[in-house]
Amino acid sequence: MAIKWSLTIDCAQPARLAEFWALALKYVPAPPPVGFGSREEWFTHYGVPEEEWDQGASLSDPDETGPSLSFLQVPESKVAKNRLHLDVQVGGGRNTPWEVRWPRVIEAVERLTAAGATVIREEELQGKPDHVVMADPEGNEFCVL
Repeated sequence: MAIKWSLTIDCAQPARLAEFWALALKYVPAPPPVGFGSREEWFTHYGVPEEEWDQGASLSDPDETGPSLSFLQVPESKVAKNRLHLDVQVGGGRNTPWEVRWPRVIEAVERLTAAGATVIREEELQGKPDHVVMADPEGNEFCVL
């Protein structure tokens, strides 16, 4: 059996970055921890000071099949290229005809750019555009393919 895992992204503005990634991945805000009616109730139960409640955010896959994502506020900013990045696979894979796949990629790039992402570069494969390298609103690289 595989081990359940999640991904935590260090950032300056957890709520803003969570909102971006919810849009990018069609994720939803994570439900409160089991046994609690809200995240605030959980914070109160564990004595988390109220001024720290906005220092994190969490998302989950609405189908409960993908990993959860957490966003944790940290004081330092991003200073180097990611050693790990997400591939946002909207095109359907390379087995999907390019004429079908590429418009899906372009639509996602336009949607994510409108939400605060930036295009870093477009990569080609065999003379045709294949995927787009982007950065989220805090500069974390990811690919749309």
